[in-house]
Amino acid sequence: MKKRLINAAVTAALAIALVCGSLAGTRTGGQQELNIIEDNYRNYYEIFVGSFYDSDGDGMGDFNGIVEKLDYIKELGFNGIWLMPVMPSPTYHKYDVTDYEAVDAAYGTVDDFKNLVDECHKRNIRLLTDMVINHTSSQHPWFQEACSYLQTLEEGKEPDLTACPYADYYHFAREQVNSTWYQVPGSSWWYEGSFWSEMPDLNLADTALRGELEKAADFWLDLGVDGFRMDAALHFEENDTQGNCEVLNWLYQYCRKKNEDFYMVSEVWASGQTIADYYGSGTPSMFNFTAGSGEGKLVSAVRQGKMTSLLQTMVENQENYSAKNPDYIDAPFLTNHDMGRVANALVSDPVKLKMAAGLLLTMSGSPFVYYGEEIGMKSAGTKDENKRIPMFWSKSDSTGMTDGPAGMDAGIESSLPAVDEQLADEGSLLNYYKKALTLRNVHPELARGKITVLDRLCEGGTAAVAKTWEGSTIGVLYNIGDEEVSVPLSGTELSGMQLSGMLAADDAGAVLKDDTVTLPAHSIAVVK
Repeated sequence: MKKRLINAAVTAALAIALVCGSLAGTRTGGQQELNIIEDNYRNYYEIFVGSFYDSDGDGMGDFNGIVEKLDYIKELGFNGIWLMPVMPSPTYHKYDVTDYEAVDAAYGTVDDFKNLVDECHKRNIRLLTDMVINHTSSQHPWFQEACSYLQTLEEGKEPDLTACPYADYYHFAREQVNSTWYQVPGSSWWYEGSFWSEMPDLNLADTALRGELEKAADFWLDLGVDGFRMDAALHFEENDTQGNCEVLNWLYQYCRKKNEDFYMVSEVWASGQTIADYYGSGTPSMFNFTAGSGEGKLVSAVRQGKMTSLLQTMVENQENYSAKNPDYIDAPFLTNHDMGRVANALVSDPVKLKMAAGLLLTMSGSPFVYYGEEIGMKSAGTKDENKRIPMFWSKSDSTGMTDGPAGMDAGIESSLPAVDEQLADEGSLLNYYKKALTLRNVHPELARGKITVLDRLCEGGTAAVAKTWEGSTIGVLYNIGDEEVSVPLSGTELSGMQLSGMLAADDAGAVLKDDTVTLPAHSIAVVK
């Protein structure tokens, strides 16, 4: 994988003050240059286009609206974006595609999308799109033609694929296999729809179908897309890890022939061991569902004020994932579009939300942040529409505000201020995210380093890990508890290091004196 430092002039221009402690024990502000490596380790921002920013006043978020907010995304410290599905679809969420080689008109034109890609690349932001190949919409022409053909097929006859190749694009059978199979109207045939009757499952073993999906990949790669988020990879074929891994590898290798830096991250919503097995596909990333969600290790650590389980997960992931794919890139997150928001899980407590963000953004791999997470947006209940509400740009200025999904409930209000207010507040959650992402962009070891847990410095909410990458080692010191703690570095591989970066919920500074770091409550420090 190619790596290069960004232009030195740009690096200098982006230098930013971080809160650091000096060797003498005083708290000081220091200038540190960003050290952004041009590879597939990225800081990703997940966007539901329809709810993000409306550029033309029709109530619908769109591609041009994202362009208007690219500087906001860039200035926060993100250098990657994942767009939820943008292909034509009859539903608001667009996870049921009707055309793999087009964009949904609600979001704009192909030219608008191409402009978005170009504007991202001007800012060194890579763009991922959702690639939904487990199923299509029931309104997709392939499915419509297959059903029409089966309705005319004489009883007892098998489909003639020369007459209708689409009959093999989906899973059809003469009987109902289980409750996720639905009858083709006007026939004795049944089809599989594991998520919904209007999302018929594709038969990814079919050679002709694979050719169609390769054409679709060509369409998006030719537009400049840098990678795909693979939806529902666990369900390509139920209970067939080996087969599903082969599908991922096929598409990944095909795309890499066109772009050697092509990136793929896959949704395998399962246990850590199953996720590890999917790294056997040879593809770079799986979402870390062990760490993420309201019940995941990141949020649980903050709730409990203890690091033990999270540290164990970090080490297990490193061992298990690397055993399957030495070049894996973990993809941790707090929550996503299918989950209740982290602000709900942590009762909109700014201190806890900052601590969760700090833990996420010091994790190894490529972290993913769901839009609005950086300002503490809330969701409501279990309805998906309520997890995808309009981005809260301003309480007083409705410019760019979207209407949100038609089915969402009214009155879902954030307990924390909107973007404009938080930008002006140095101590806000939004500015904490900015500082955490800056810390990550200063220290490439945070994303790429091999983890060593320093056990004797770990107790309760206090922990220390070393991360080593290309001969450079840093230490990450955690205090997620409510009281100040002292962490002695003497006798560890961190001994003699300097304070190099700091995150604290209340912007307090750490102190390094006599090889001991004093950490304020709810803080993280980097030593180097």
